[in-house]
Amino acid sequence: MDDKDYHILRVLQENGRLSNQELSERVNLSPSPCLRRVRQLEKSGVIRGYTALVDQKAFGLPLTVFIRIEMERHAAEAVRVFEARIRDIPEIQDCYLVTGEADYLLRVVCRDLDAYERFMRETLHAIPGISSINTSFAFGRVKQSQVLPHP
Repeated sequence: MDDKDYHILRVLQENGRLSNQELSERVNLSPSPCLRRVRQLEKSGVIRGYTALVDQKAFGLPLTVFIRIEMERHAAEAVRVFEARIRDIPEIQDCYLVTGEADYLLRVVCRDLDAYERFMRETLHAIPGISSINTSFAFGRVKQSQVLPHP
């Protein structure tokens, strides 16, 4: 990838609905070479797809919760079961395997505290192998970006 590819990616991350004509104008390329570059970025897997960014509060899920999970054991089967269950839970938006005191960090969205309590009692506590759950509620967002920095 060269600087022109990075420029294309930055513009598409800011607005993925641009037509090829608009994109080519913004990155100072003619439409055909611009389209070839975009197609190559898609083919190589750098561009994984296109999506709509939905405002979580307007959608009705204003509560963001960060949950740190510690596992009882780190045996392969326990980890496999935990990760498989996590992938199937729609409230969990992100799950990271992390270093430090916790094993996993989850980002969860909910409608309200009652919904979060139900999520904890009925969903998260039902997953075997968890030894500790530590929760932090986000009461504000300072920054959220979908645009990756140039490496």
